[in-house]
Amino acid sequence: MSDTVAPAPAGRGAARHRIRRAAGRAVRGGWARLTPWRALYAAMVITWTWYFSWLTLQVHHGLGTSSYDLGLYDQGVWLLSRLRAPFVTLMGRNLMGDHSSFILVFLAPIYRIWPAVGVLLGAQSLMVALGSLPVFLLARERFRRESVAVALAAVYLLHPAVGWTNREGFHPDSFLGCFVGMAIYGALQRRWRVYVVFVVLALLVKEDVALVLVPLGIWVALKRDRRIGIATILGSVGYAVFAMYVVMRSLIGVPTRNGWRIPFGGPMGLFRETVSRPGNVFEYLRSERRPFYLWQMTFPVAWVFARAPGVALISAGVLSGNLISTFWYQYHVEYHYSMIAVPALVLGSVHALTRVTRTVRHWLVAAMILAGVWSALMWGPLPLGDVLCAPVRAVGASCAPVGRAPAGYWTPEVPQAVAARAIMSEIPADAVVSAFHALDPHLSHRRFIYQFPNPFRVSLYGPDLTLEQARARLPIADRVDYVLLPVNKDPQMLADWAGEQARYRLADHNQYWELYRRIGAP
Repeated sequence: MSDTVAPAPAGRGAARHRIRRAAGRAVRGGWARLTPWRALYAAMVITWTWYFSWLTLQVHHGLGTSSYDLGLYDQGVWLLSRLRAPFVTLMGRNLMGDHSSFILVFLAPIYRIWPAVGVLLGAQSLMVALGSLPVFLLARERFRRESVAVALAAVYLLHPAVGWTNREGFHPDSFLGCFVGMAIYGALQRRWRVYVVFVVLALLVKEDVALVLVPLGIWVALKRDRRIGIATILGSVGYAVFAMYVVMRSLIGVPTRNGWRIPFGGPMGLFRETVSRPGNVFEYLRSERRPFYLWQMTFPVAWVFARAPGVALISAGVLSGNLISTFWYQYHVEYHYSMIAVPALVLGSVHALTRVTRTVRHWLVAAMILAGVWSALMWGPLPLGDVLCAPVRAVGASCAPVGRAPAGYWTPEVPQAVAARAIMSEIPADAVVSAFHALDPHLSHRRFIYQFPNPFRVSLYGPDLTLEQARARLPIADRVDYVLLPVNKDPQMLADWAGEQARYRLADHNQYWELYRRIGAP
């Protein structure tokens, strides 16, 4: 047997050989570093992603979604995937004019291959679950105990605002839990490449993310690096101005559609009222359970951040804006406006834990876990009550779920949903359609789809409409090929349809739905 050593491959073969060896070492090293606690954390993220992807698809196929909060994003991303301008006819404006959510462009190539609403809902569930990653990383590096890191990551996912964001249709805001959290993690650990990457990604989600990035920049300037902090402030404000006054105004004619949400007549009116009649402002902030909203947002971390509140205060701008808003949804934890505040609250609590002794830290971590579980049971959408009752029921005892149960929904097998899918299958893919709002997300892969009574009567449509415009009949109404409505119509729907019905004939119907086809439609 020869002792001659085989020569190493040359040229491209040598390069491939080195890559394979490096990949093999990386895989072996990764498995060696896969501790039981890391495996548990990965299982937690995978379980969350699977559960909420399954749940939201169940809700969707059970007709529990609508034109707004799902259909408009489905149509917009589908248009982008077909290299068309994302003018969303469901809301009467360009998708990027509604909000500068350029992050959705990254989903368009996937839609080109797999045009399904499950892409949006699955991506949302994954990104919401990954919002716990910066909490896990920070706790692991600060405390050197992965068990504590897993527990604190669970506290993040237990926060009611996190679960409800995942449950509420689809919103690009759901990506901010991960992006803003990783930016805060990068700042805390002075990992500036991570910081910059995730600040940029957060800006691509929405123009008003400056409400949290500017306070983050202030904290960085004061506590970490002045130049990076000032650059963050200027960059965030500059991008917000560009997005609103260049992008959005050029697409819809106005820089923002949300000025009406500021009480007392807008920013100047609020300022004058605060100076001249502060009691009125105080009474306003006490109204409609706004203090309880603040309790729901801060109690899930047992107020541990109070020991070192600097990081948690990064969320002060968002929480203040939600409390001041006249828009009911903003100061209720069940809607996506609240999630952007959660990363700073949880990461701020983890940061505060470093300021106490080890013994006190153990008690505070336990308090956070108890507060998180209690909050999830009382205010969140997770089915924890049934999970906790399972062992009790297994031994034959009775047990009622604690706290608030998940919001009810129809399953895909309900007769209304089955009948809707059957009748929707008769509508051609290129037809112009006006349909009941719960059916629009199932018909939105087309250029022209409207939420009835649009376009026969303008409703929730366009950027800013006068009363006269809101009653108008759009010219596109003469091109609507199919109208799909429920059999049981409310009085307003009957009135809207009465003026148009003569132009259509009943093409099909069942116990729940009526499909009309325009006379002379191709």
